Amino acid sequence: MPKNGAPDRNRRPATQLVRGGLTRSAFAETCEAIFMTSGYIYENAEQAERAFKGEEQRYIYSRYANPTVTMLETRLALLEGTRFCRATASGMAAVFASLISQLKAGDRVVASRALFGSCHYIINDLLPSYGIKTEFVGGTDLSQWKKALRRKTACVFLETPSNPTLEIIDLAAVAELAHKAGARLVVDNVFATPLLQKPIEFGADIVVYSTTKHMDGQGRGLGGAILGNDEAFFEDQLTPFFRHTGPSPSPFNAWLVLKGLETLDLRLRQHCANALSVARFLSDHKRVKRVLYPGLESHPQYALASAQMGGGGTVVAFEFRGGRKKAFRFLNGLAMVDISNNLGDTKSLITHPASTTHQRLTPQERSQMGITEGLVRLSVGLEDAEDITDDLDRALAKAGV
Repeated sequence: MPKNGAPDRNRRPATQLVRGGLTRSAFAETCEAIFMTSGYIYENAEQAERAFKGEEQRYIYSRYANPTVTMLETRLALLEGTRFCRATASGMAAVFASLISQLKAGDRVVASRALFGSCHYIINDLLPSYGIKTEFVGGTDLSQWKKALRRKTACVFLETPSNPTLEIIDLAAVAELAHKAGARLVVDNVFATPLLQKPIEFGADIVVYSTTKHMDGQGRGLGGAILGNDEAFFEDQLTPFFRHTGPSPSPFNAWLVLKGLETLDLRLRQHCANALSVARFLSDHKRVKRVLYPGLESHPQYALASAQMGGGGTVVAFEFRGGRKKAFRFLNGLAMVDISNNLGDTKSLITHPASTTHQRLTPQERSQMGITEGLVRLSVGLEDAEDITDDLDRALAKAGV
């Protein structure tokens, strides 16, 4: 309970990011403490027995729970507006755990086709190896969702905006169809963050994040999170899976994310402002063939993005003629923007998806997702927007695009 006695949930997002879930030890520290411990001691053998039976709530082992991690989970739940949160060691640990903990052989999963490469691997390769049936649909085509969800389905998985082509999926419409098919809807909300979009408000059941991205936001530590309100899922399915398979985060990494969250609101505002400036610059550039950014009116789902999101986000995808050779020449010509497959960092980072994050896909699969050899994904950082566009302009000229 906060000092003034007001419940945490009454506080606004910017305050939650700084104070949500704050628990001080007996030393009354101002900064959240890092509890770098694997285990915990008991007053006596009887207490240990009660703890393992679940008759006494306390910390048992940091694979199960840890005070620093608990602060992070509480803060994220308050920010997302959910009852439950489980932090994980990475974003992909969150994605996999959110799915496999609730699925069994014979179950069916429907997913949007436009996914991050590792998410695509889980749906397309890993789940079928466990006897789980999977089907991909064009995420922006509701008729495909309707057709796929006419049959009983256990789970629906999607990203919006998608990685890397920034497709926007109608969350409310897909949630309604998923629930009619008996499925839980799992949404990867990493590009939007909970400040720009809250999938739970549109009917999603589970939301997953890579906290490595904007939440840490400074390229320091890996992390992930699974959030939602479904008690049966979190208590009966996710918790046993989590405790016995161990995708738990390091307390130090949890602390890094806690400190990153304190400035997320401020950083995200500037990220989005910079991204919009860069997107407008690129859309007017004679050397650029196509720009994809949800905050531009030229985006195919601009109206939906405007209704569903509180901003265009931090990532801009753009395409130019000349294929991989010209793309590499452009990337190698950048003097300030770094070539990296990460995103949501204070530094501007750029990657060529066809040869990096989505290189495992077949040319046909990449084509279906709109990932051409001339497409690059730019995570716009916190540098001065003009310095970013100057660097892009020089590199485009050097590439001879």
